[in-house]
Amino acid sequence: MDNSQGSGGLKASLGGLFGGGAPEYSNTELAGVPLTGMSPLSPYLNVDPRYLTQDADEFIQLTGTSKTRGRFELAFFTIGGSCMTGAAFGALNGLRMGFKETRDMAWSKPRNVQILNMVTRQGASWANTLGSVALLYSVFGVVLEKARGEEDAINTITAGTLTGMLFKSAGGLKGVARGGLAGLALSGAYTLYNAWDQITGTSSPRPY
Repeated sequence: MDNSQGSGGLKASLGGLFGGGAPEYSNTELAGVPLTGMSPLSPYLNVDPRYLTQDADEFIQLTGTSKTRGRFELAFFTIGGSCMTGAAFGALNGLRMGFKETRDMAWSKPRNVQILNMVTRQGASWANTLGSVALLYSVFGVVLEKARGEEDAINTITAGTLTGMLFKSAGGLKGVARGGLAGLALSGAYTLYNAWDQITGTSSPRPY
C-alpha cells in the first residue's frame, strides 16, 4: 500500500468518525480568505460579527413604557432603606448614649444590659421615625404622579413639603410651618442634586 492510499484511508476513517468527510475548498475560494483574520465579515458564516456585539441593555423594553422606575417601584426601596438607615444610626447613637450614661459604672452585667437596652431602644425609635417619613413621602409621590400623569421635580418638592407638614402636624401651626420648610429644603436640595448633571450638561438627568 502506497502513501496516497494510506492518507486516503486515514481521511475516510476520520470522516466516518466525525460524521462526514472534511470539506474541500477550491483555490479560488481559499484565495479570498484573509490570512490575518481581521476581516469584519466571516466568509464561512456570512454574518457580520459587529451585529453580535450588544451595546444596549440586555432586556426587552416594552413600547410606550418608561426606562426608569416609577415612584411606586421606588417606594419599597425608599422605605426599606430608610428603616435600615434609621436602625443603624439609632444603634450607634444608643451605644454612644449608653456609654455616656454608664461611664461611672464598673464593667458588669447590669451595665452591659443597660447599654444593650439603649441601643435597641434608639435603633427601633430611629427606624420607626425614618420609615414613617419615607412612607409618607412615597405615598404623596405616588398620588402626585398618578394625578398629574408625569414625573418631575414638582412631584418631589411637593411630596417633601407635604411630608414635613403632616409629620409635624401634632405641633400646631408652628410645627406644620417648620415641618413644611424642612421638607421643602430637603426635597429642594435632593432635586438640585439629581438635576445637577443636567444643569451643567454633563449627562442625562437621574430619575426622581
